[in-house]
Amino acid sequence: MDAATLTYDTLRFAEFEDFPETTEPVWILGRKYTIFTEKEEILSDVTSRLWFTYRKNFPAIGGTGPTSDTGWGCMLRCGQMIFAQALVCRHLGRDWRWKQGRRQTDGYFSVLNAFIDKKDSYYSIHQIAQMGVGEGKSIGQWYGPNTVAQVLKKLAVFDTWSSLAVHIAMDNTVVMEEIRRLCKATSPRPDAAAFPPDSELLSNGYPPGAEVTHRLSQWKPLVLLIPLRLGLTDINEAYTETLKHCFMMPQSLGVIGGKPNSAHYFIGYVGEELIYLDPHTTQPAVELAEGGTFPDETFHCQHPPCRMNIGELDPSIAVGFFCKTEEDFNDWCQQVKKLSRIPGALPMFELVERQPAHFSCPDVLNLSLDSSDVERLERFFDSEDEDFEILSL
Repeated sequence: MDAATLTYDTLRFAEFEDFPETTEPVWILGRKYTIFTEKEEILSDVTSRLWFTYRKNFPAIGGTGPTSDTGWGCMLRCGQMIFAQALVCRHLGRDWRWKQGRRQTDGYFSVLNAFIDKKDSYYSIHQIAQMGVGEGKSIGQWYGPNTVAQVLKKLAVFDTWSSLAVHIAMDNTVVMEEIRRLCKATSPRPDAAAFPPDSELLSNGYPPGAEVTHRLSQWKPLVLLIPLRLGLTDINEAYTETLKHCFMMPQSLGVIGGKPNSAHYFIGYVGEELIYLDPHTTQPAVELAEGGTFPDETFHCQHPPCRMNIGELDPSIAVGFFCKTEEDFNDWCQQVKKLSRIPGALPMFELVERQPAHFSCPDVLNLSLDSSDVERLERFFDSEDEDFEILSL
């Protein structure tokens, strides 16, 4: 059976390969585990990640468009997963765990609501697909890692509850000065509206009372996405160890990529195998109940995760990191600098203090969401021809 046509019912009864019996450590988004003594902890960590798959029978995109993303939405779903991990770290913490049957917090449902398949959720398939039109992508067209990163960056401007600074590194180069300027930008005034005027119940995926927190903090939490190409048609083996070390960093959000026209969300590795969540499963769309609650079991992968050899990875990927504080970012910079000391390994990207002379402009979208900007942001959000910073892959 084609993976893209699997349904959740067939998936639940399929055979999934368990973790190998090995003394090699298992790394999951900055956490180190041992198979023989921490298998339950590994599975709990994996299950707690938000898992977004193909869905069917959701409201038509754009009112008259597709009601399912089966066959074309896998990279969009992977983009949702890596961004959802950022929101989990932002609002719930990396150590938060999901358990079936346990009552979850309002914060958890606020995060999940932001990705539900409806037009007014911040990061829904509807918003990503429609914002992608300005990126030159028709609704229903397949995305690459860079495209979905650029779209998510634009959508994050309207998520004032999370108040994220999203930076997409240009030309395989991370400029520390640009990031500090972006993350230390002026915060919105305390009396600014948390949502645009005329917000309704669950508008943009959040329930009433979801307030903007830490609006005057000195550092806006950073989501750093780095689109990369690690080879021409196959991944260059010299990047393998560097890629592994990215999963070791506590700031890791994972990697989106996969095989040609088949995207996956990579969350770790064991030995020479990458561990990933696969979106190629079609599940029915979830409808919100009154009060904003809904069954959430299908948003968590409750079987051993998939694995693939690193050498099978398509060279076009995007690596993600989350730095909640400036101290997190400084620590990340120090860890990246150490990567150059790995024997026989090539750095996947360059870390520099200031913008190189050949750069045309920094990748900074500095929109302060105070009340005077609402009309401008509405026009910005509705625009289909807004210029994106496209990376040549």
